[in-house]
Amino acid sequence: FFGANSAHPFENPSALTNLLEIILILAVPVALAHTYSRFVGDRRKGLSLVAVMGLLWTASASLVTWAEYAWAGHGTSMEGKETRFGVLWSALFGAATTGTSTGAVNSMHDSYSPLGGGVLMVNMMLGEVSPGGVGTGMYNLLTFAVLSVFIAGLMVGRTPEILGKIVGRREMTYAALATIVTPALVLLFTAVGLVLPVARAALLNTGPHGLSEMMYAYTSASNNNGSAFAGLSADQPYLNLSLAFCMAVGRFVPIVLMLALAGRFAAQRTRPETAGSMPTHGPTFVGLVIVIILIVAGLTFFPALALGPLAEAVS
Repeated sequence: FFGANSAHPFENPSALTNLLEIILILAVPVALAHTYSRFVGDRRKGLSLVAVMGLLWTASASLVTWAEYAWAGHGTSMEGKETRFGVLWSALFGAATTGTSTGAVNSMHDSYSPLGGGVLMVNMMLGEVSPGGVGTGMYNLLTFAVLSVFIAGLMVGRTPEILGKIVGRREMTYAALATIVTPALVLLFTAVGLVLPVARAALLNTGPHGLSEMMYAYTSASNNNGSAFAGLSADQPYLNLSLAFCMAVGRFVPIVLMLALAGRFAAQRTRPETAGSMPTHGPTFVGLVIVIILIVAGLTFFPALALGPLAEAVS
């Protein structure tokens, strides 16, 4: 009714309830890594996924917090934030809600510094894997794990396999398609929205920040997040229909592709792990998966980010 989301004192009255909400937002997605380890019968594999989630979220939260405090010299760091939370707890909440599919906000992301708002957008662009939504973060992370073992296998001359299953041409096709669905939706519809006068008229800001508003909206919809920059007046036919289309395709198509990939793996006989098998746990694997995640997102979204948050920051 008030349109204040988790900033409203009836829902989130104090720093303590704010901390509780952050813990609850992160609890189930992180716990699903333990579920995964129980399914595959190897606790180390689940811990490796937790490490990927934790490192990405810690880096994101640190960058957002630093960006907001660094922007304080411009006198705008508290704009759009509740005084009972301040910069720190607003930034941590923002990192949690964009690193997952939660979408709740306790501050207005449109008022964040250019780099701070950009990092929140990148959290979603990574596929919401830090730690991701309830179930969706896990399958997105496993998609990147499949890509990682395939690329590593090519580099060292080993047959790529994960959980005793060979990653072949069909498996890689499903994994690659699942990876590019969301970026395709975000970039295509952001470009169209910035060209159409009816969509461009809904922007509150012009220039790089206007691009960020439009791109954030389609990034949030395509990743089924639900948060917004809030400067975009999205309640008009074109944006309603296009954002709804992105919600439907961005949620269900990757699920279908991952189920197809799971079916391919289920049809294979499990190969026993040997000394020649590539380990899918440990620091090397964790580092490899993080690098693949950052490279895929960086190569896909960096040009658009350079025209939006980065251009605004340097200007």
